[in-house]
Amino acid sequence: MKTINKLADKSNVNTKQFCRNILLILFLFSTVGHILAIPPNFTTKNIKFLSEGDSLSGTIFKPDHISAAVVIIHGSGQEKRMTEFATLLAKNGIAVLTYDKRGVGESAGIYAGPEVGTNNVDSTNLNLLSLDASAAVNVLSKYLSNNQIPIGLIGGSQAGWIIPLTAEKNKKVKFMTIFSGALITVKEQLRFQFYTNGNASFWDTHTEEDARKHTMTDPDKYEFTDTDPVGVLSKLSIPGLWIFGGKDIQVPVNLSIEHLNTLKSKGKRYEYKLFPTLGHNTAFSKDEEPMKEAIKWMKNISKVKAKH
Repeated sequence: MKTINKLADKSNVNTKQFCRNILLILFLFSTVGHILAIPPNFTTKNIKFLSEGDSLSGTIFKPDHISAAVVIIHGSGQEKRMTEFATLLAKNGIAVLTYDKRGVGESAGIYAGPEVGTNNVDSTNLNLLSLDASAAVNVLSKYLSNNQIPIGLIGGSQAGWIIPLTAEKNKKVKFMTIFSGALITVKEQLRFQFYTNGNASFWDTHTEEDARKHTMTDPDKYEFTDTDPVGVLSKLSIPGLWIFGGKDIQVPVNLSIEHLNTLKSKGKRYEYKLFPTLGHNTAFSKDEEPMKEAIKWMKNISKVKAKH
């Protein structure tokens, strides 16, 4: 009899535990459903716009409450619109236009780059890409229809040359945010990149003096019309933020910072943040601080503009 009672008691415990598990599962499902039902705090709109006779395709991300706006400028490579990056910015109150690079994705035109046997860093191509970016700025400005919202440019690597060229062409550009952009000529950057040769341990075996000497004196491997960003930056009057990684093996960071400091000494509103342990990919590394720093700086641009 005692055995039967024990079995009955055990059965009751199992039944209660089963019911608790069912309730927990139902609660979790309802919670997930509620989260999924919450609409994002931004809207998106797919667009097409013309640049230099070609139709480019992109997406505009518009937050409910906008503190600033940017056009995302590509680095090198066959890059489509950067929707994850745009989503992150939009969630932080920054309106975004991101588009497929010309000749990539849904954008017309001809892509230039080593993947297709052409040069994507000569002055002709960099200038063309800056014209695309300028056209995108005009589209975003018209879409927002609010001249109190400052529009800037954001991007990394090769965008470090394209962004100043764009700002020089389009006075609607009010600020620049650049990740790992070189403040040296294209040819100098290539000399440095060939010297480091993709070696992640480069800075463990080489000194700043070694790298600088090679960057400034090594013979060029390619002949093309060069681009000097310092010349363009010396003409601009808008603020800019550069974010660098101290272990970068594609851009000579210390040399770039020296040029920035020279420009700052002449009254330019240029700032930089150095993250000593990071490499070239400062924007999307495991460290979230570079992106947080950039977002905070861009939001502050809006506050400063409002005060003025």
